[in-house]
Amino acid sequence: MITTTPTINPFLWFDGQAKEAAEFYTSVFPDSEVLSIEEITTGPAKGNHLVEFQIGSLKFGAVDGGPMYKLTPAISFVISCDSQEEIDYYWEKLTEGGAPSQCGWLEDKFGLSWQVVPSILPELMARNPKAVTEAFLPMQKLDIAQLQKASEAS
Repeated sequence: MITTTPTINPFLWFDGQAKEAAEFYTSVFPDSEVLSIEEITTGPAKGNHLVEFQIGSLKFGAVDGGPMYKLTPAISFVISCDSQEEIDYYWEKLTEGGAPSQCGWLEDKFGLSWQVVPSILPELMARNPKAVTEAFLPMQKLDIAQLQKASEAS
């Protein structure tokens, strides 16, 4: 019987951009760093990189594995923000070279999907789920003031 939870870390596949992506992400997020960069010396990815980096307490692996796999919006990372200033910051940094989407979702320049959301969203949804949902559906970048106003609607 297993009695402890294993450590689980995301591992991202890139096509020649693992090092660049790790350096970008660690420049965007405070309390982050590139932990290691190793050159791949054999096999089809020879000359590319295997990278480990950390954002907060979450460690990521990244590999330059080639063009056969692509990142997809089916997997995304959620950034829970305490202020509109934080939402604006992460939205601006991560959409640069990428693409905004609906409801706080975006794709960055490497194809990785993110959700930039206010930390109070669950509370606002609990107050008035229909109005808050109707407010955020047409939004790209979420606006806390508009969501709060919607949560207070009758």
